[in-house]
Amino acid sequence: MQTKLGSSLPERIGNTPLVRLDQIAGNLPGITMLGKAEWANPSGSAMDRAAASMVQDARARDLLAPGKVLLDASTGNIGIAFAMLGAALCFPVQLAMPSNVTPECKSILSAFGAQVEWTDAGLGCDGAIRCARELAGNDPNRFCYVDQFSNDANWLAHYRTTGPEIWQQTAGQVTHQIG
Repeated sequence: MQTKLGSSLPERIGNTPLVRLDQIAGNLPGITMLGKAEWANPSGSAMDRAAASMVQDARARDLLAPGKVLLDASTGNIGIAFAMLGAALCFPVQLAMPSNVTPECKSILSAFGAQVEWTDAGLGCDGAIRCARELAGNDPNRFCYVDQFSNDANWLAHYRTTGPEIWQQTAGQVTHQIG
């Protein structure tokens, strides 16, 4: 079977394979355990789906219009996904992030051209959220604040894509799902 390659980065998000987890389920007779290989997404994370869904929703509702900067708080993966999408689809991205994210995360964000407001590491994600809300509140005409933590397009990404993929890939033989 040949897989169709997408012609754009967003088309490469999702449709990740299932892999057998035989070592984990080896002593469970009659059980087949599978994992979704979300590392096959362009940035290597399941957060690509959520980020793409929120970007698509913001664009469809004209919230991420030309001239607007996508803004959100992140501690890593979704920030990278937003930065990757911004670089691929030509919109600017600004993130609020705790200053103790990994050096690798900082390098990737820089490579994708994201602007980052570094927040106090001791305040964690809550500090980053407060910073993003303040930025958005101080300049609402500049930013499209996607607010991943209360954005329905976040969880809908998995409802609309991950779930149906698993159902199709297992020919409807799913009995339990975790995570």
